[in-house]
Amino acid sequence: MIVCSCNIISKRDIENTIIELLKDDPWRLIVPGVVYQTMSARGKCCGCFPGVVDIIVETTQKFHEEQQTPSADIINFVTKLKEHHQACETARMLAKHRQKMARKTA
Repeated sequence: MIVCSCNIISKRDIENTIIELLKDDPWRLIVPGVVYQTMSARGKCCGCFPGVVDIIVETTQKFHEEQQTPSADIINFVTKLKEHHQACETARMLAKHRQKMARKTA
């Protein structure tokens, strides 16, 4: 399934990249920009980033379950990961709103 049509990146490509990153550092905070940079790509329209965040959370959780990380550690880490991504998404939406308002007043 294609997740990013700007760069023609599939869900499997993203999952494999996340797993590579987690093998290097299982507790690394992974964000879409890091995934794209690792794949030698960049976000263009960034419309896929919310979906990439979901894939990051899902793949990270699955990775830790396969590594038999204690459930409490997985839940704590995934919760922090989701909170961080939500804060980033909120900041992105606010910036988008400010740009829209600035265009209206210009």
